[in-house]
Amino acid sequence: MFLPTTPEELRKKGWGRLDVILVTGDACIDSPHIGAAVIGRVLEAAGYRVGIIAQPDAADDGDIRRLGEPRLFWGVTGGCMDSLVANYTALKKKRAGDDLTPGGRNNRRPDRAVIAYANGIRRSFKNTKPIVAGGVEASLRRIAHYDFWSNAVRRSILFDARIDILAYGMAEKAVLEIARRLNAGEDLRNIRGTCVIENEPPPDYLELPSFENAAADKRAFLQMFSRFSANQDPATAQGLAQRHADRFLVHHSPQPHLTEAELDAVYALPFTRLVHPFYAKQGKVRAIDTISFSLTTHRGCFGGCRFCSIALHEGRTILSRSEASILQEAREIAARPDFKGVLADVGGATANMYGIGCARQPARGACADKECLYPQPCPSLKNDHTRQIRLLAGLRSIPGVKKVFVASGVRHDLVLADKKHGVSYLRELVKHHVSGQLKIAPEHTAPGVLKLMGKPPAQTLTEFKALFAKLNNEEKRKQFLTYYFIAAHPGCTEEDMRALQSFAARELHTVLEQVQIYTPLPSTWSALMYWTGIDPANGRKIFAEKDPVKKQRQKDMAAARRRFPGAKHQKAGAKK
Repeated sequence: MFLPTTPEELRKKGWGRLDVILVTGDACIDSPHIGAAVIGRVLEAAGYRVGIIAQPDAADDGDIRRLGEPRLFWGVTGGCMDSLVANYTALKKKRAGDDLTPGGRNNRRPDRAVIAYANGIRRSFKNTKPIVAGGVEASLRRIAHYDFWSNAVRRSILFDARIDILAYGMAEKAVLEIARRLNAGEDLRNIRGTCVIENEPPPDYLELPSFENAAADKRAFLQMFSRFSANQDPATAQGLAQRHADRFLVHHSPQPHLTEAELDAVYALPFTRLVHPFYAKQGKVRAIDTISFSLTTHRGCFGGCRFCSIALHEGRTILSRSEASILQEAREIAARPDFKGVLADVGGATANMYGIGCARQPARGACADKECLYPQPCPSLKNDHTRQIRLLAGLRSIPGVKKVFVASGVRHDLVLADKKHGVSYLRELVKHHVSGQLKIAPEHTAPGVLKLMGKPPAQTLTEFKALFAKLNNEEKRKQFLTYYFIAAHPGCTEEDMRALQSFAARELHTVLEQVQIYTPLPSTWSALMYWTGIDPANGRKIFAEKDPVKKQRQKDMAAARRRFPGAKHQKAGAKK
Protein backbone atom coordinates (compact mmCIF):
# COMPACT_ATOMS: atom_id res chain seq x y z
CA MET A 1 0.00 0.00 0.00
CA PHE A 2 1.03 3.58 -0.66
CA LEU A 3 1.60 6.21 1.98
CA PRO A 4 -1.61 8.28 1.90
CA THR A 5 -1.86 11.52 -0.03
CA THR A 6 -5.63 12.16 0.03
CA PRO A 7 -8.26 12.58 2.77
CA GLU A 8 -10.11 9.56 1.35
CA GLU A 9 -7.08 7.37 2.06
CA LEU A 10 -6.94 8.60 5.63
CA ARG A 11 -10.60 7.73 6.13
CA LYS A 12 -10.09 4.25 4.70
CA LYS A 13 -7.23 3.70 7.14
CA GLY A 14 -9.29 5.05 10.01
CA TRP A 15 -6.68 7.68 10.77
CA GLY A 16 -7.91 10.89 12.30
CA ARG A 17 -4.55 12.66 12.19
CA LEU A 18 -1.14 12.05 10.71
CA ASP A 19 2.03 12.19 12.78
CA VAL A 20 4.17 13.51 9.93
CA ILE A 21 3.31 15.12 6.60
CA LEU A 22 6.02 15.23 3.93
CA VAL A 23 5.85 17.89 1.21
CA THR A 24 7.98 17.25 -1.89
CA GLY A 25 8.80 18.84 -5.24
CA ASP A 26 8.67 15.48 -7.04
CA ALA A 27 5.64 13.46 -8.05
CA CYS A 28 4.60 10.93 -5.40
CA ILE A 29 6.69 7.92 -6.41
CA ASP A 30 6.96 5.12 -3.88
CA SER A 31 10.49 4.05 -4.73
CA PRO A 32 13.82 3.60 -2.91
CA HIS A 33 15.26 6.00 -5.51
CA ILE A 34 13.09 8.87 -4.19
CA GLY A 35 14.19 10.59 -0.99
CA ALA A 36 10.73 11.54 0.30
CA ALA A 37 9.52 7.97 -0.17
CA VAL A 38 12.53 6.59 1.73
CA ILE A 39 12.03 8.95 4.67
CA GLY A 40 8.30 8.23 4.67
CA ARG A 41 8.82 4.46 4.72
CA VAL A 42 11.51 4.70 7.41
CA LEU A 43 9.16 6.69 9.64
CA GLU A 44 6.31 4.30 8.89
CA ALA A 45 8.46 1.32 9.88
CA ALA A 46 9.14 3.07 13.20
CA GLY A 47 5.42 3.22 13.90
CA TYR A 48 4.52 6.74 12.77
CA ARG A 49 1.55 7.67 10.60
CA VAL A 50 2.97 9.41 7.54
CA GLY A 51 1.36 11.14 4.57
CA ILE A 52 2.83 12.78 1.47
CA ILE A 53 1.75 15.89 -0.43
CA ALA A 54 3.56 16.01 -3.76
CA GLN A 55 4.07 19.12 -5.87
CA PRO A 56 1.46 21.31 -4.16
CA ASP A 57 0.41 24.49 -5.94
CA ALA A 58 2.63 27.14 -4.36
CA ALA A 59 0.07 29.85 -5.22
CA ASP A 60 -2.93 28.03 -3.73
CA ASP A 61 -2.70 26.66 -0.20
CA GLY A 62 -5.52 24.18 -0.72
CA ASP A 63 -3.04 21.40 -1.50
CA ILE A 64 -1.04 22.07 1.65
CA ARG A 65 -4.18 21.93 3.77
CA ARG A 66 -5.71 18.78 2.36
CA LEU A 67 -4.27 16.34 4.93
CA GLY A 68 -4.69 18.68 7.88
CA GLU A 69 -1.93 19.51 10.33
CA PRO A 70 0.49 16.79 11.56
CA ARG A 71 0.81 15.84 15.21
CA LEU A 72 4.65 15.95 15.23
CA PHE A 73 6.19 17.79 12.28
CA TRP A 74 6.16 18.76 8.62
CA GLY A 75 8.94 17.49 6.36
CA VAL A 76 9.80 19.67 3.36
CA THR A 77 12.05 18.83 0.40
CA GLY A 78 12.56 20.31 -3.04
CA GLY A 79 12.82 16.76 -4.41
CA CYS A 80 15.62 14.72 -5.89
CA MET A 81 17.27 17.82 -7.36
CA ASP A 82 17.78 21.42 -6.33
CA SER A 83 14.68 23.12 -7.71
CA LEU A 84 16.66 25.75 -9.62
CA VAL A 85 18.78 23.06 -11.29
CA ALA A 86 15.58 21.21 -12.17
CA ASN A 87 13.92 24.35 -13.53
CA TYR A 88 16.72 26.09 -15.44
CA THR A 89 19.55 25.26 -17.82
CA ALA A 90 23.14 26.34 -17.33
CA LEU A 91 22.28 29.44 -19.38
CA LYS A 92 19.35 30.19 -17.03
CA LYS A 93 16.71 29.30 -19.60
CA LYS A 94 13.54 27.66 -18.32
CA ARG A 95 13.51 23.89 -18.85
CA ALA A 96 10.48 22.66 -20.76
CA GLY A 97 10.45 19.13 -19.35
CA ASP A 98 10.59 17.46 -15.95
CA ASP A 99 10.78 13.67 -15.78
CA LEU A 100 9.57 13.72 -12.18
CA THR A 101 6.33 15.59 -12.93
CA PRO A 102 3.12 13.97 -14.27
CA GLY A 103 2.80 14.76 -17.96
CA GLY A 104 6.50 15.56 -18.26
CA ARG A 105 6.00 19.34 -18.39
CA ASN A 106 8.01 21.54 -16.06
CA ASN A 107 5.03 23.34 -14.59
CA ARG A 108 4.68 22.03 -11.03
CA ARG A 109 7.96 22.62 -9.17
CA PRO A 110 8.36 26.17 -7.81
CA ASP A 111 11.70 27.96 -7.79
CA ARG A 112 13.37 27.66 -4.37
CA ALA A 113 10.85 24.96 -3.54
CA VAL A 114 11.88 24.51 0.10
CA ILE A 115 11.21 28.19 0.78
CA ALA A 116 7.96 28.15 -1.20
CA TYR A 117 6.57 25.10 0.60
CA ALA A 118 7.61 26.27 4.06
CA ASN A 119 5.95 29.63 3.42
CA GLY A 120 2.79 27.86 2.26
CA ILE A 121 2.67 25.82 5.45
CA ARG A 122 3.05 28.90 7.65
CA ARG A 123 0.35 30.77 5.73
CA SER A 124 -2.04 27.86 6.12
CA PHE A 125 -1.34 26.91 9.72
CA LYS A 126 -0.42 29.67 12.12
CA ASN A 127 1.99 28.67 14.91
CA THR A 128 2.14 25.22 13.38
CA LYS A 129 4.20 22.18 14.30
CA PRO A 130 7.94 22.26 13.54
CA ILE A 131 9.02 22.35 9.90
CA VAL A 132 11.93 20.04 9.09
CA ALA A 133 13.74 20.60 5.78
CA GLY A 134 15.76 17.89 4.05
CA GLY A 135 16.85 16.61 0.66
CA VAL A 136 19.41 17.89 -1.81
CA GLU A 137 18.24 21.50 -1.97
CA ALA A 138 18.34 21.95 1.79
CA SER A 139 21.62 20.04 2.15
CA LEU A 140 23.51 22.10 -0.39
CA ARG A 141 22.19 25.38 0.97
CA ARG A 142 22.64 24.76 4.69
CA ILE A 143 25.41 27.34 5.15
CA ALA A 144 26.07 30.65 3.44
CA HIS A 145 26.51 29.67 -0.21
CA TYR A 146 27.05 31.09 -3.67
CA ASP A 147 23.80 31.05 -5.63
CA PHE A 148 24.38 31.06 -9.38
CA TRP A 149 20.82 32.07 -10.24
CA SER A 150 20.98 35.34 -8.29
CA ASN A 151 24.78 35.65 -8.72
CA ALA A 152 25.19 36.39 -5.04
CA VAL A 153 26.10 34.76 -1.76
CA ARG A 154 22.89 33.82 0.03
CA ARG A 155 22.46 33.10 3.70
CA SER A 156 21.63 29.65 5.03
CA ILE A 157 18.28 28.40 3.79
CA LEU A 158 17.15 28.04 7.41
CA PHE A 159 16.82 31.82 7.61
CA ASP A 160 15.13 32.34 4.24
CA ALA A 161 12.68 29.44 4.61
CA ARG A 162 11.99 30.06 8.32
CA ILE A 163 12.26 26.34 9.02
CA ASP A 164 12.84 24.99 12.52
CA ILE A 165 15.53 22.42 11.78
CA LEU A 166 17.37 21.09 8.74
CA ALA A 167 18.33 17.42 8.41
CA TYR A 168 21.20 17.22 5.94
CA GLY A 169 22.54 14.28 3.98
CA MET A 170 20.54 11.09 3.54
CA ALA A 171 19.09 11.81 7.00
CA GLU A 172 17.29 8.62 8.05
CA LYS A 173 18.89 8.61 11.51
CA ALA A 174 18.45 12.34 12.06
CA VAL A 175 14.77 12.27 11.07
CA LEU A 176 14.04 9.31 13.33
CA GLU A 177 15.68 11.15 16.24
CA ILE A 178 13.65 14.27 15.47
CA ALA A 179 10.44 12.22 15.49
CA ARG A 180 11.41 10.42 18.70
CA ARG A 181 12.14 13.64 20.54
CA LEU A 182 8.98 15.41 19.43
CA ASN A 183 6.91 12.35 20.30
CA ALA A 184 8.49 12.37 23.77
CA GLY A 185 7.99 16.11 24.21
CA GLU A 186 11.74 16.83 24.10
CA ASP A 187 13.51 19.69 22.35
CA LEU A 188 15.50 19.46 19.12
CA ARG A 189 18.90 20.63 20.36
CA ASN A 190 22.18 18.86 19.65
CA ILE A 191 20.93 16.30 17.12
CA ARG A 192 23.77 15.11 14.91
CA GLY A 193 23.19 15.56 11.20
CA THR A 194 21.08 18.69 11.68
CA CYS A 195 21.36 22.46 11.53
CA VAL A 196 19.39 24.93 13.66
CA ILE A 197 19.33 28.65 14.46
CA GLU A 198 20.40 29.72 17.94
CA ASN A 199 21.12 33.00 19.67
CA GLU A 200 24.60 31.89 20.77
CA PRO A 201 26.96 29.24 19.36
CA PRO A 202 27.90 26.23 21.50
CA PRO A 203 31.21 27.02 23.25
CA ASP A 204 33.23 24.21 21.66
CA TYR A 205 32.06 24.73 18.06
CA LEU A 206 34.35 26.05 15.32
CA GLU A 207 33.12 29.44 14.19
CA LEU A 208 33.11 30.13 10.46
CA PRO A 209 33.44 33.59 8.95
CA SER A 210 30.05 35.25 9.22
CA PHE A 211 27.55 35.34 6.39
CA GLU A 212 28.11 39.07 6.06
CA ASN A 213 31.89 38.69 5.78
CA ALA A 214 31.64 35.75 3.37
CA ALA A 215 29.24 37.70 1.17
CA ALA A 216 31.44 40.81 1.09
CA ASP A 217 34.94 39.27 0.94
CA LYS A 218 35.79 36.44 -1.44
CA ARG A 219 38.83 35.42 0.60
CA ALA A 220 36.58 35.13 3.65
CA PHE A 221 34.21 33.01 1.56
CA LEU A 222 37.13 30.71 0.67
CA GLN A 223 38.12 30.43 4.31
CA MET A 224 34.52 29.69 5.32
CA PHE A 225 34.05 26.96 2.76
CA SER A 226 37.41 25.35 3.47
CA ARG A 227 36.54 24.96 7.15
CA PHE A 228 33.06 23.73 6.32
CA SER A 229 34.34 21.17 3.82
CA ALA A 230 36.94 19.82 6.25
CA ASN A 231 34.25 19.01 8.83
CA GLN A 232 31.84 16.71 7.00
CA ASP A 233 32.99 13.24 8.04
CA PRO A 234 31.19 11.60 11.00
CA ALA A 235 34.45 10.29 12.47
CA THR A 236 36.30 13.61 12.58
CA ALA A 237 33.92 16.53 12.07
CA GLN A 238 33.75 19.34 14.56
CA GLY A 239 30.52 21.24 15.17
CA LEU A 240 30.31 24.54 13.26
CA ALA A 241 28.68 27.90 13.87
CA GLN A 242 28.19 30.85 11.53
CA ARG A 243 26.86 34.25 12.49
CA HIS A 244 23.98 35.63 10.44
CA ALA A 245 23.30 39.17 11.75
CA ASP A 246 22.41 38.74 15.43
CA ARG A 247 21.84 34.98 15.35
CA PHE A 248 23.89 31.88 14.58
CA LEU A 249 23.54 28.97 12.24
CA VAL A 250 24.58 25.95 14.33
CA HIS A 251 25.77 23.01 12.22
CA HIS A 252 26.04 19.82 14.25
CA SER A 253 28.47 17.12 13.12
CA PRO A 254 27.11 14.40 10.80
CA GLN A 255 25.25 11.33 11.97
CA PRO A 256 27.28 8.08 11.97
CA HIS A 257 27.07 6.19 8.71
CA LEU A 258 24.42 3.53 8.35
CA THR A 259 25.80 0.04 8.87
CA GLU A 260 25.38 -2.54 6.13
CA ALA A 261 22.50 -4.10 8.06
CA GLU A 262 20.81 -0.69 8.51
CA LEU A 263 21.19 0.11 4.84
CA ASP A 264 19.79 -3.29 3.87
CA ALA A 265 16.82 -2.66 6.15
CA VAL A 266 16.02 0.59 4.31
CA TYR A 267 15.90 -1.18 0.96
CA ALA A 268 13.80 -4.01 2.40
CA LEU A 269 10.94 -1.63 3.19
CA PRO A 270 7.69 -2.28 1.27
CA PHE A 271 8.09 0.11 -1.64
CA THR A 272 5.51 -0.39 -4.39
CA ARG A 273 7.95 1.12 -6.96
CA LEU A 274 4.96 2.85 -8.59
CA VAL A 275 3.56 6.34 -9.00
CA HIS A 276 0.73 6.94 -6.55
CA PRO A 277 -2.60 6.57 -8.45
CA PHE A 278 -3.67 10.11 -7.44
CA TYR A 279 -0.73 11.46 -9.49
CA ALA A 280 -0.54 8.72 -12.12
CA LYS A 281 -3.93 9.78 -13.50
CA GLN A 282 -2.54 13.29 -14.04
CA GLY A 283 -0.09 12.07 -16.67
CA LYS A 284 2.90 9.85 -17.31
CA VAL A 285 5.89 10.27 -14.97
CA ARG A 286 8.74 9.42 -17.28
CA ALA A 287 11.29 8.69 -14.55
CA ILE A 288 9.35 5.62 -13.50
CA ASP A 289 10.37 3.75 -16.66
CA THR A 290 13.96 3.64 -15.43
CA ILE A 291 13.77 3.63 -11.65
CA SER A 292 11.12 0.92 -11.40
CA PHE A 293 13.59 -1.66 -12.66
CA SER A 294 16.87 -0.28 -11.33
CA LEU A 295 18.90 -1.30 -8.29
CA THR A 296 20.89 0.98 -5.99
CA THR A 297 23.91 -0.95 -4.75
CA HIS A 298 25.59 1.69 -2.59
CA ARG A 299 25.69 5.28 -1.42
CA GLY A 300 28.46 7.84 -1.44
CA CYS A 301 31.30 8.75 -3.77
CA PHE A 302 35.02 9.19 -3.20
CA GLY A 303 35.66 10.52 -6.70
CA GLY A 304 36.40 14.04 -5.50
CA CYS A 305 35.07 15.86 -8.58
CA ARG A 306 35.11 19.52 -7.64
CA PHE A 307 31.90 20.36 -9.52
CA CYS A 308 29.83 17.55 -8.01
CA SER A 309 27.57 17.71 -4.93
CA ILE A 310 27.16 13.97 -4.31
CA ALA A 311 29.91 13.62 -1.72
CA LEU A 312 28.57 16.58 0.27
CA HIS A 313 25.11 15.02 0.37
CA GLU A 314 25.86 11.28 0.53
CA GLY A 315 29.40 11.34 1.95
CA ARG A 316 32.84 10.33 0.70
CA THR A 317 32.64 6.87 2.27
CA ILE A 318 31.04 4.13 0.20
CA LEU A 319 28.18 2.42 2.04
CA SER A 320 27.49 -0.83 0.23
CA ARG A 321 24.47 -3.05 0.61
CA SER A 322 25.00 -6.76 1.11
CA GLU A 323 24.81 -8.93 -1.98
CA ALA A 324 21.94 -10.85 -0.36
CA SER A 325 19.92 -7.63 0.00
CA ILE A 326 20.45 -6.59 -3.62
CA LEU A 327 19.67 -10.07 -4.97
CA GLN A 328 16.48 -10.23 -2.91
CA GLU A 329 15.32 -6.88 -4.27
CA ALA A 330 16.08 -8.09 -7.79
CA ARG A 331 13.98 -11.22 -7.21
CA GLU A 332 11.08 -9.08 -6.06
CA ILE A 333 11.36 -6.92 -9.18
CA ALA A 334 11.56 -10.01 -11.40
CA ALA A 335 8.34 -11.33 -9.83
CA ARG A 336 6.36 -8.25 -10.85
CA PRO A 337 3.84 -8.79 -13.66
CA ASP A 338 5.07 -5.71 -15.54
CA PHE A 339 8.73 -6.81 -15.49
CA LYS A 340 10.01 -7.43 -19.02
CA GLY A 341 13.22 -9.17 -18.02
CA VAL A 342 15.57 -6.17 -18.06
CA LEU A 343 17.21 -4.62 -15.00
CA ALA A 344 17.80 -1.14 -16.38
CA ASP A 345 20.65 -0.17 -14.06
CA VAL A 346 22.73 -1.57 -11.23
CA GLY A 347 24.89 0.95 -9.43
CA GLY A 348 25.01 4.24 -7.61
CA ALA A 349 26.57 7.66 -8.14
CA THR A 350 29.49 5.76 -9.67
CA ALA A 351 28.64 2.18 -10.56
CA ASN A 352 32.00 0.56 -9.91
CA MET A 353 32.56 1.92 -6.40
CA TYR A 354 30.38 -0.83 -4.95
CA GLY A 355 32.31 -2.78 -2.33
CA ILE A 356 35.38 -0.54 -2.62
CA GLY A 357 36.69 1.59 0.21
CA CYS A 358 39.53 2.36 2.57
CA ALA A 359 40.16 0.33 5.70
CA ARG A 360 41.13 3.52 7.57
CA GLN A 361 37.88 5.42 6.94
CA PRO A 362 35.51 3.82 9.48
CA ALA A 363 37.75 4.76 12.41
CA ARG A 364 39.67 7.77 11.10
CA GLY A 365 37.25 9.17 8.54
CA ALA A 366 38.05 10.30 5.03
CA CYS A 367 41.45 11.96 4.76
CA ALA A 368 41.30 15.73 5.13
CA ASP A 369 44.60 16.33 3.35
CA LYS A 370 44.31 14.11 0.27
CA GLU A 371 41.83 12.63 -2.18
CA CYS A 372 41.09 8.96 -2.83
CA LEU A 373 41.53 9.17 -6.63
CA TYR A 374 43.29 12.43 -7.40
CA PRO A 375 45.93 12.95 -8.66
CA GLN A 376 46.05 9.14 -8.78
CA PRO A 377 44.27 6.40 -6.84
CA CYS A 378 45.53 6.18 -3.25
CA PRO A 379 47.52 3.01 -2.41
CA SER A 380 45.43 2.63 0.77
CA LEU A 381 42.25 2.27 -1.28
CA LYS A 382 41.09 -1.34 -1.40
CA ASN A 383 40.40 -1.24 -5.09
CA ASP A 384 39.04 -4.68 -5.89
CA HIS A 385 36.17 -5.27 -8.35
CA THR A 386 35.64 -8.95 -7.47
CA ARG A 387 32.61 -8.25 -5.29
CA GLN A 388 30.96 -6.42 -8.18
CA ILE A 389 31.76 -9.23 -10.57
CA ARG A 390 30.17 -11.73 -8.19
CA LEU A 391 27.10 -9.55 -7.71
CA LEU A 392 26.50 -9.12 -11.42
CA ALA A 393 26.82 -12.86 -11.99
CA GLY A 394 24.28 -13.46 -9.23
CA LEU A 395 21.82 -11.03 -10.80
CA ARG A 396 22.14 -12.72 -14.18
CA SER A 397 21.19 -16.06 -12.63
CA ILE A 398 17.84 -14.90 -11.23
CA PRO A 399 14.90 -16.56 -13.00
CA GLY A 400 13.09 -14.10 -15.23
CA VAL A 401 16.07 -11.78 -15.60
CA LYS A 402 17.21 -11.67 -19.21
CA LYS A 403 19.54 -8.67 -19.19
CA VAL A 404 21.31 -6.68 -16.48
CA PHE A 405 22.65 -3.29 -17.52
CA VAL A 406 25.12 -1.00 -15.80
CA ALA A 407 23.80 2.35 -16.96
CA SER A 408 25.34 4.42 -14.15
CA GLY A 409 28.64 6.00 -15.04
CA VAL A 410 31.81 3.95 -14.59
CA ARG A 411 34.94 5.55 -13.17
CA HIS A 412 37.43 4.46 -15.82
CA ASP A 413 40.58 5.33 -13.85
CA LEU A 414 39.35 3.09 -11.02
CA VAL A 415 39.07 0.18 -13.45
CA LEU A 416 42.60 0.74 -14.76
CA ALA A 417 44.03 1.06 -11.24
CA ASP A 418 42.70 -2.38 -10.23
CA LYS A 419 45.64 -4.36 -11.61
CA LYS A 420 44.26 -7.73 -10.47
CA HIS A 421 40.61 -7.61 -11.40
CA GLY A 422 39.93 -4.42 -13.37
CA VAL A 423 40.22 -6.12 -16.76
CA SER A 424 38.01 -8.99 -15.62
CA TYR A 425 35.38 -6.51 -14.43
CA LEU A 426 35.41 -4.60 -17.70
CA ARG A 427 35.22 -7.87 -19.64
CA GLU A 428 32.10 -8.79 -17.64
CA LEU A 429 30.57 -5.45 -18.59
CA VAL A 430 31.44 -5.93 -22.24
CA LYS A 431 30.06 -9.47 -22.35
CA HIS A 432 26.88 -8.98 -20.37
CA HIS A 433 26.10 -5.50 -19.07
CA VAL A 434 26.48 -2.83 -21.75
CA SER A 435 23.32 -1.65 -23.48
CA GLY A 436 25.17 -0.66 -26.64
CA GLN A 437 26.97 2.21 -24.88
CA LEU A 438 29.02 2.45 -21.70
CA LYS A 439 29.00 5.85 -19.98
CA ILE A 440 32.20 7.44 -18.75
CA ALA A 441 32.80 11.03 -17.72
CA PRO A 442 36.32 12.29 -18.45
CA GLU A 443 34.83 15.84 -18.43
CA HIS A 444 37.83 17.42 -20.20
CA THR A 445 41.28 16.70 -21.60
CA ALA A 446 43.21 19.94 -20.98
CA PRO A 447 45.64 19.35 -18.06
CA GLY A 448 44.95 22.66 -16.34
CA VAL A 449 41.19 22.21 -16.46
CA LEU A 450 41.40 18.59 -15.30
CA LYS A 451 43.48 19.69 -12.33
CA LEU A 452 40.86 22.23 -11.28
CA MET A 453 38.12 19.62 -11.75
CA GLY A 454 39.98 16.98 -9.76
CA LYS A 455 39.81 14.56 -12.69
CA PRO A 456 42.45 12.10 -13.96
CA PRO A 457 44.76 12.94 -16.89
CA ALA A 458 43.63 12.38 -20.46
CA GLN A 459 46.05 9.47 -20.78
CA THR A 460 43.73 7.32 -18.64
CA LEU A 461 40.93 8.00 -21.12
CA THR A 462 42.93 6.80 -24.11
CA GLU A 463 44.15 3.75 -22.18
CA PHE A 464 40.61 2.85 -21.17
CA LYS A 465 39.30 3.37 -24.70
CA ALA A 466 41.96 1.03 -26.07
CA LEU A 467 41.18 -1.61 -23.46
CA PHE A 468 37.43 -1.32 -24.09
CA ALA A 469 37.97 -1.71 -27.85
CA LYS A 470 40.27 -4.69 -27.31
CA LEU A 471 37.76 -6.50 -25.12
CA ASN A 472 34.95 -5.78 -27.54
CA ASN A 473 37.00 -7.31 -30.34
CA GLU A 474 37.83 -10.38 -28.27
CA GLU A 475 34.21 -10.87 -27.24
CA LYS A 476 32.95 -10.13 -30.76
CA ARG A 477 30.83 -7.22 -29.59
CA LYS A 478 30.16 -3.91 -31.29
CA GLN A 479 29.65 -1.49 -28.42
CA PHE A 480 30.63 2.08 -27.81
CA LEU A 481 31.74 4.54 -25.19
CA THR A 482 29.65 7.60 -24.47
CA TYR A 483 31.82 10.43 -23.19
CA TYR A 484 30.55 13.25 -21.00
CA PHE A 485 32.40 16.57 -21.14
CA ILE A 486 31.93 19.98 -19.55
CA ALA A 487 32.38 23.37 -21.19
CA ALA A 488 33.05 26.66 -19.37
CA HIS A 489 34.20 25.13 -16.09
CA PRO A 490 36.34 27.58 -14.07
CA GLY A 491 39.78 27.71 -15.65
CA CYS A 492 38.47 26.61 -19.06
CA THR A 493 39.11 28.89 -22.02
CA GLU A 494 38.12 28.76 -25.67
CA GLU A 495 41.61 27.52 -26.42
CA ASP A 496 41.03 24.61 -24.02
CA MET A 497 37.80 23.73 -25.84
CA ARG A 498 39.56 23.79 -29.20
CA ALA A 499 42.16 21.45 -27.71
CA LEU A 500 39.38 19.16 -26.47
CA GLN A 501 37.81 19.06 -29.92
CA SER A 502 41.18 18.26 -31.46
CA PHE A 503 41.77 15.49 -28.91
CA ALA A 504 38.35 13.99 -29.63
CA ALA A 505 39.00 13.90 -33.34
CA ARG A 506 42.58 12.64 -33.06
CA GLU A 507 42.40 10.21 -30.14
CA LEU A 508 38.73 9.27 -29.83
CA HIS A 509 37.89 9.45 -33.53
CA THR A 510 34.58 11.11 -32.81
CA VAL A 511 32.67 14.35 -32.85
CA LEU A 512 31.53 14.99 -29.31
CA GLU A 513 27.82 14.88 -28.58
CA GLN A 514 27.50 14.85 -24.78
CA VAL A 515 28.87 18.26 -23.82
CA GLN A 516 27.15 20.30 -21.14
CA ILE A 517 27.77 23.84 -20.00
CA TYR A 518 28.99 23.98 -16.43
CA THR A 519 26.42 24.86 -13.75
CA PRO A 520 27.78 26.08 -10.38
CA LEU A 521 26.03 23.93 -7.77
CA PRO A 522 25.72 25.41 -4.26
CA SER A 523 28.41 24.38 -1.76
CA THR A 524 30.80 22.82 -4.26
CA TRP A 525 34.45 23.68 -4.81
CA SER A 526 33.87 24.57 -8.45
CA ALA A 527 31.11 27.02 -7.50
CA LEU A 528 33.61 28.62 -5.12
CA MET A 529 36.10 28.95 -7.98
CA TYR A 530 33.42 30.39 -10.26
CA TRP A 531 32.36 33.01 -7.71
CA THR A 532 35.75 33.98 -6.31
CA GLY A 533 37.99 33.45 -9.33
CA ILE A 534 40.46 31.81 -6.93
CA ASP A 535 42.13 28.40 -7.14
CA PRO A 536 41.64 27.08 -3.59
CA ALA A 537 44.69 24.84 -3.90
CA ASN A 538 47.13 27.75 -4.11
CA GLY A 539 45.17 30.99 -3.75
CA ARG A 540 46.00 32.12 -7.28
CA LYS A 541 43.53 33.86 -9.56
CA ILE A 542 41.90 31.81 -12.30
CA PHE A 543 39.69 32.65 -15.26
CA ALA A 544 35.98 31.82 -15.04
CA GLU A 545 33.78 32.43 -18.08
CA LYS A 546 30.56 34.22 -17.06
CA ASP A 547 29.26 35.51 -20.37
CA PRO A 548 26.37 33.24 -21.51
CA VAL A 549 27.14 33.77 -25.19
CA LYS A 550 30.77 32.78 -24.68
CA LYS A 551 29.75 29.77 -22.59
CA GLN A 552 27.62 28.55 -25.49
CA ARG A 553 30.51 29.18 -27.85
CA GLN A 554 32.75 26.98 -25.72
CA LYS A 555 30.20 24.18 -25.96
CA ASP A 556 29.80 24.64 -29.71
CA MET A 557 33.56 24.48 -30.20
CA ALA A 558 33.69 20.97 -28.75
CA ALA A 559 31.22 19.68 -31.33
CA ALA A 560 32.60 21.60 -34.33
CA ARG A 561 33.39 19.47 -37.36
CA ARG A 562 34.87 21.70 -40.02
CA ARG A 563 38.42 21.76 -38.59
CA PHE A 564 38.72 18.00 -38.52
CA PRO A 565 36.92 16.55 -41.56
CA GLY A 566 38.37 13.09 -40.82
CA ALA A 567 36.51 12.77 -37.54
CA LYS A 568 33.54 10.42 -37.67
CA HIS A 569 30.24 11.48 -36.18
CA GLN A 570 29.86 8.44 -33.93
CA LYS A 571 30.58 7.31 -30.43
CA ALA A 572 34.04 5.84 -30.10
CA GLY A 573 34.37 2.20 -29.15
CA ALA A 574 35.19 -1.17 -30.62
CA LYS A 575 36.66 -1.42 -34.05
CA LYS A 576 35.15 -3.69 -36.64
